[in-house]
Formats: sequence, structure tokens, C-alpha cells
Amino acid sequence: MTIMVRFGSALLVVLVAAWAAASSAAEVHRQPLSAADKADVERAEGYLNGITTLKARFLQVSPNGASVEGDAFLSRPGRLRMQYDPPSPLLVVADGDFLIVHDRQLGEPSYIPLGSTPAGILVRPGVKLDGPDLAVTRVVRLPGVVRVAVVAADDPAAGEITLVFSDRPFALRQWQVRDPQNQVTTVSLFEAQTGLTLDPKLFEFQNPNFIKPKLNTGAG
Repeated sequence: MTIMVRFGSALLVVLVAAWAAASSAAEVHRQPLSAADKADVERAEGYLNGITTLKARFLQVSPNGASVEGDAFLSRPGRLRMQYDPPSPLLVVADGDFLIVHDRQLGEPSYIPLGSTPAGILVRPGVKLDGPDLAVTRVVRLPGVVRVAVVAADDPAAGEITLVFSDRPFALRQWQVRDPQNQVTTVSLFEAQTGLTLDPKLFEFQNPNFIKPKLNTGAG
């Protein structure tokens, strides 16, 4: 399936905004990766594909400097929960099919196909960062850090996600999303634990606005 990118509000851009191609979209011109670049991309893919479960605290910083913290839970493939600390009204749940965004102040949740969101990269069953629908634009190695930048192959101008890994041990520490206006939102992970047993109910969403219909028993 083709992934297309459109990054929305700064608060939800990191995982939620649907990736939708602009009308002037053009396919990316893939730059050849060096042997070292390919090795690091393979390390990143291997790390992501090797995760079964992950729990971490996160700090999200928007382009205007506003920050919010919360708890992140991931169960691959397909499941994710971003639970924002109060007073933020947001809850984000991926249930395997949809990314569900619930703003308790606005009421009704939004259901977005998981495969059409940046979250889909992290929880897809076979992560391939430089494949048919994604393209690696650059790999940057700094002391103790490896950065892998990825765009949608069919619309590179629509936005970019950069996955930031610590080198030793190799682990995901941060991701950054750049929108078409070059605004960057950053999410940093800390206190991360992997391989935990997570309650499956974390990845279920019950709409609090849903009213169960009364059963007509026929009693007069």
C-alpha cells in the first residue's frame, strides 16, 4: 500500500496526522547510500523489527516550544498507546487497524487508518525504511548517535520523519517530524523498557460517548 504524507497540528503531528500526498507530488529521487549508511539502516530496521513490546516515558516538544509528557506503550505488530499527562486531554491508541485520536475536550474520537500515519512505520510487521513506499534521504552519524531520515517515496516534499538512535546500545531514543513548512516536532523517549508483558486492554479503545442501546425485553 502506498503511504502518503500530510502533517497536521503540532501536538499530534508526530504520530497521528494522515500522510496524504499533495497534488503536485513527485516521486523521490533516491540518493545512493554508502555501505556504512546501508549498514546503519539495516541496524535500525533490525532493532525496530526486533521489538515485541516497549514502555517508556516521552517528552514531546512542538515547534513553538510547548512541551507535554506522557506514557508510551508499544506492542508490535500494530499496537500503540500514547497516554498524555494531565492537563492534556489527548489519548492516542492504535488497535491494529486504526489510529484512534481522542480529545476529551472535543468529544468524538477520530479513526485514521493506521497504515496512513507515521505511527504505521513503528508498528508495521516488517519495517523496511528504504523500500517501495519509504525512502531514506540521509544517514547521519554523530558521537554516540545515529540519525536516519525517511520520507514517503511518492511525495518527499510532504514531510520527513527522522529516527534517532543511540549507538551503544543501539536503541530508539527520539523521533523528529518535519512538516512541509519546515516546522519540527520532537518526541524523546526515556526510561524505556522492552520485552515487558503489557495488558492487551491498553490497546483497546472504548468510546466514552457511546451509549449502549437498551435491550427491548418485551416486558410491559
